[in-house]
Amino acid sequence: MDSNLNQSSKAGLGKRILYFPLTRIILGMLMVVGAVIVGKIVTVITGQLIFAGEELPPGWKMLGFALMTVMAIFSYLVYVRKIEKRQLSELSRPGALKELGTGCAIGFGLMGTIVFILWILGYYRVAAVSSFLVLLLPFFDAVFAGFFEEFVFRGILFRIINDSLGSWLAIILSALVFGFAHAGNPNATLFSSMAIALEAGILISTVYLYTRRLWMVIGIHFAWNFTLGGIFGIAVSGKEGQGLLQPQLDGPTLLTGGTFGTETSILTVVICLMAGFYFLWKAREKGHFTQPFWRRGAAPIMEGKK
Repeated sequence: MDSNLNQSSKAGLGKRILYFPLTRIILGMLMVVGAVIVGKIVTVITGQLIFAGEELPPGWKMLGFALMTVMAIFSYLVYVRKIEKRQLSELSRPGALKELGTGCAIGFGLMGTIVFILWILGYYRVAAVSSFLVLLLPFFDAVFAGFFEEFVFRGILFRIINDSLGSWLAIILSALVFGFAHAGNPNATLFSSMAIALEAGILISTVYLYTRRLWMVIGIHFAWNFTLGGIFGIAVSGKEGQGLLQPQLDGPTLLTGGTFGTETSILTVVICLMAGFYFLWKAREKGHFTQPFWRRGAAPIMEGKK
């Protein structure tokens, strides 16, 4: 009798530790990031063997991005089903294409507006136009970034913090982590990290809060990267753009963003922050804000299957 009670107590403690928010965040990130790293290693090592140490061709890099995207999706699916033991409601298929398309339109619209303003001001000029084939590699890169980063930062980090500490802290904390996760990128600065946190971290988190699904935020993230790097040829988070248009971007760093790209432009910060405030208002209007656990009288753990 005592032995059974002791085993039951240990099982209960183990479950509480497993379902504790920080535990689930760490486990989820380890699973998704680890799977992507494995995909990256397999692609690079195999490529080096096949191409004998030469520069990997664009087609092989595209294959690598495709493999890492599949690994990210599979690992996130396993995490939700096996660790959290719930339905994958944030990636359910009804309405997925509409939300994905809407997200792509938002991402393209925001980045297109910013580049249009820079063009009107005379800071963005097209020096040459490349072949449409140039779009392929940025496309696969942007697809990977959209799925992988949104699984990590919204599907895991934001969602779990939101369920435990509430929506306000989830928005602030996930935005800061998202912004400073780009601190190691080429030409990154303290300002660039804060800019990413304010413009993208807040916007994408509030869109996720508004929809409570991942499709629209994946679309925004994909279109954001693809529009800047793939179409307009501008650096994306410090990484040099290789796009359809080959631009000359000259002007005040405060407006053009300098070597990090237009994501550090004050135009991007203001415009995307305004869009973020709009979705913040829409999310509150829909009643999607969550109170922290201490105001709900609930323990900060996952309380059951959804």
